Amino acid sequence: MTITVSMCHYTATMSRTHRLFQLMQSLRTLAPPATATQLADALDVSPRTIYRDIDTLRGLGAIIDGEAGFGFTLIEDATLPPLSFDDDELEALVLGLREVGQVGDPALATSAKSALAKLKARLPARQAHRLTHAVLSARHFKPLPKPGINTPTLRHATWDEARITFDYTDASGAPSQRTVDPLTIVYMQSSHCLLAYCHLRLHFRAFRLDRMRNLALTGASFRPNRVAMLRDCLAHMQAQNPS
Repeated sequence: MTITVSMCHYTATMSRTHRLFQLMQSLRTLAPPATATQLADALDVSPRTIYRDIDTLRGLGAIIDGEAGFGFTLIEDATLPPLSFDDDELEALVLGLREVGQVGDPALATSAKSALAKLKARLPARQAHRLTHAVLSARHFKPLPKPGINTPTLRHATWDEARITFDYTDASGAPSQRTVDPLTIVYMQSSHCLLAYCHLRLHFRAFRLDRMRNLALTGASFRPNRVAMLRDCLAHMQAQNPS
């Protein structure tokens, strides 16, 4: 009887450990914020079980942002060792950082070069050599138009979900003043663009950074809606430009 009870306890413990591992994997792979319903469907359990397991993972050191009714985002993963990359992952990191060095605004390009140097300094010798002589690279021979506003300020406003205002000149030269909720900055069509919800047009719009001037914060916040709004914005763009 004692052996049977012990085996049942062992089996239940292993099952829960496996479920916690699967939950971490789902948090890594699902688009954030992942709702309890999405996570429950992925693991074939109830949302109540997800809430309990989220609390357990937090107790084990995982930093998970979010709450019931909104969704969860894995911010810091305590189960992964720092700087644990295979060779293809390293090539992808180098390519990404070199691309940022080519197409990013001046502040971001400098940060990309600094990040590469820090990464190389902390890697094992063989991988540091592989980073220096990576097979993949990025080159752009046509200079990008310079942003007309302070891009670090724009990035911070986007992260902070702070409403902004700026002067804008469209492709035909017509000026306007815009108040927008900034969602993301993308590189497309040989220029950097801000995707945002425009309160003048009452819809999502793309604004070229080189046509923007006099960026300022309004003091208003649209938190915590950026992630959901960005998802809607990208869906709208995809619908307007089907492949």
